[in-house]
Amino acid sequence: MQKNSLHWTCALFACNLALMLPLSVYSQTAYSPGVSEQLLISARSADLKGIVDSLEHGAAPNSRNRFGKTALFTAVEKNRADIVKVMLEHGVDVDLASLEKVTPLMAAAYSGNSEIVELLLNKKPKLEEEDRVHKSALIYACGMGNTQVANQLINAGAKIDAAYADALTPLMWAAGQGHLDTVKLLIEKRANPSLKDDRGLTALDIARANKKSDVLEYLSGLKK
Repeated sequence: MQKNSLHWTCALFACNLALMLPLSVYSQTAYSPGVSEQLLISARSADLKGIVDSLEHGAAPNSRNRFGKTALFTAVEKNRADIVKVMLEHGVDVDLASLEKVTPLMAAAYSGNSEIVELLLNKKPKLEEEDRVHKSALIYACGMGNTQVANQLINAGAKIDAAYADALTPLMWAAGQGHLDTVKLLIEKRANPSLKDDRGLTALDIARANKKSDVLEYLSGLKK
């Protein structure tokens, strides 16, 4: 009985000691990540050299973390165009989405980084992909008022009147958020202001309901 007690006491002590060790020490002594995991670790810390080293040592470009994000996706989130370029040069799948079905292009459209959007568009990504809440890259760009990115996506072939969740078009999103410059761009690109969402509301109605006076005035003037 005493031997068993001593055995469990020693085991518990060893476990507690492991938990007390600094992470760096524990990693060095008990765990060494593979090159693909090191790629993701380097991406998380925006370590360009570490990313290049991992790729040169055989890391899989399409490796994903527990959120389903590739190193490319993480680079987009961190607004690191230099890392995005390296990942694209190494053949990462430009359309590989996170667990939330968000693609790198959607993430770039949301943040409004036109340089990164251009790099991604050069790889011919799928423009009409939808995430779990049924939003596309163009919807994100217009909803955030990222006019330059919206223009890039439209010029690349994104469908300007494509309706997604609740039958909301990019114009409706821009109008509802009060992004006048984006609304003007969409109208110049021939977005249809007469389309209605699943409540029967047009972009003008949505601007009025959300008290976006500048957008309301502009869209009202289109009818004259």
